[in-house]
Amino acid sequence: MSRPKLVYIDEPRLEFRYGQELEYSRDGLYLYGPVDAVQNPRPIRYGFIGTKIGLERFSRWATEVSSFISAPPPRRGAKLIEPHHVPFPGFSEAFHSVWSATPSYVIDDIDENDLHRRIHIANRHEAIKAVVDVYVERLIDVQRRDEDPPSFWYVVIPEFIYELGRPQSVVPKSERVAGKVLLRERDALKLTTQPTLFGDAEEEAEVYKYEKNFRRQLKSRLLDHKVVTQLVRESTLAPGDFLKANGQPKRQVEDPATLAWKLCSGSYYKSGGRPWQIASMRPGVCYVGLVYKKQTEEDASRHSVCAAQMFLSDGEGVVFRGALGPWFHPDTKQYHLDSASATRLAGTVLAEYKRKHGREPAELFIHAKSSFNDDEWSGFEAACEGTNTNVVGVQIADAWDHLKLFRSGEYPVIRGTAMVTSKNSAFLWTSGFVPRLGTYMGPDTPNPMQVSIRRGEVELETVLRDVLALSKINFNTCLFNDRSPVTIRFADAIGDILVAAPQNHEPMLPFKFYI
Repeated sequence: MSRPKLVYIDEPRLEFRYGQELEYSRDGLYLYGPVDAVQNPRPIRYGFIGTKIGLERFSRWATEVSSFISAPPPRRGAKLIEPHHVPFPGFSEAFHSVWSATPSYVIDDIDENDLHRRIHIANRHEAIKAVVDVYVERLIDVQRRDEDPPSFWYVVIPEFIYELGRPQSVVPKSERVAGKVLLRERDALKLTTQPTLFGDAEEEAEVYKYEKNFRRQLKSRLLDHKVVTQLVRESTLAPGDFLKANGQPKRQVEDPATLAWKLCSGSYYKSGGRPWQIASMRPGVCYVGLVYKKQTEEDASRHSVCAAQMFLSDGEGVVFRGALGPWFHPDTKQYHLDSASATRLAGTVLAEYKRKHGREPAELFIHAKSSFNDDEWSGFEAACEGTNTNVVGVQIADAWDHLKLFRSGEYPVIRGTAMVTSKNSAFLWTSGFVPRLGTYMGPDTPNPMQVSIRRGEVELETVLRDVLALSKINFNTCLFNDRSPVTIRFADAIGDILVAAPQNHEPMLPFKFYI
């Protein structure tokens, strides 16, 4: 084509109970209920783990979401409630389920003083692993002993765990506690090639295999035991309990109705439910997002993890972990599989799809942030030989510095606007002004995603519609949309969890274990 062309992609609709379709997830849940609702409401069985004061704060919140929560009042000067605010009708009413403010299993014997001591250990790897140990050991014990454990657990953490449980957190010298590990990290790394005679140092070195991130490490260490968690800070549940000297809350959290929509939607999904799905999606379509993560920064060219997220139009996702390998290419700064590994990975996806549906998918879309080289793509095609599956490779990348598009009037470009630059490439605005919300939810001029068909044959508009639709199935937030499609949105987060702790086997688990 000779010059760029602007087109508009209609806002994808979501499907809810009784086959009803609406654009906004909160509208559909409020009016109709979840897409998988059955005649008899399904009980939500969840557990709680935390401190006694954490349980008290959680209980107040769990009681609050048991009934109607009104939308926040209009801002000063406004006459009406802002359209993106939807009252929360109560958990049972929104999700056609049985919600109890009392957890089905409670672990509230976590000693806050003990947690405080552990998180202040000078060696940060040792400190965070020691804190995660407290939660993991109790959760695994229940999972092993209880014949019918909770579907998922609320892990309610004190503020100091959140503040000091992140990679860049620093404990003041005056507050540091001596630990047991004396081996330095750089010396531990040398042991991989220069082991000691008796192995004592290797035991201490084990702690450096665990990420200095409480959330990632907890999620990672529970994968082998198939424990689903919903992490939440105490200050999120009870912001009024955490005040400054002037009486104002230390944190500015969202209004109670918005928090209820977000936490309860994630809870319903993690309990085994499906809140909504993409409406009128083409049958037999499977989407895969490639996930890459460096296992070690010191030798990224040999130690990179590859995994795949498989998503269906109903929003259900499965994560497949691949093997370590030389996937990172320093010359191009991109990740690429070799042909054999690509064949194995795509073959695993096809087999899982066939297990669920009794046949291979008609279309397999592989989404990645980078492009696809010839060796890698030949492997994907080899996996599809002998099937009727049309495989397509799509690169979806941020376009922060490439292009700005301005629209006259008060609001920026409309979400769904696309600038087509060639037969196989376009800039797509997945964020922008949304008519249903009556506003643009971002702080700055929205930036597009660059969507390019790199391999295979398909209409570009089909790909753009899919990308826009896949930005609306993040069950963990109940937002109108994310900026990125779900195949790309959680790539880094899943990769971080996969390398946050040693894995005993290659998991093939639903997406809910990772978010």
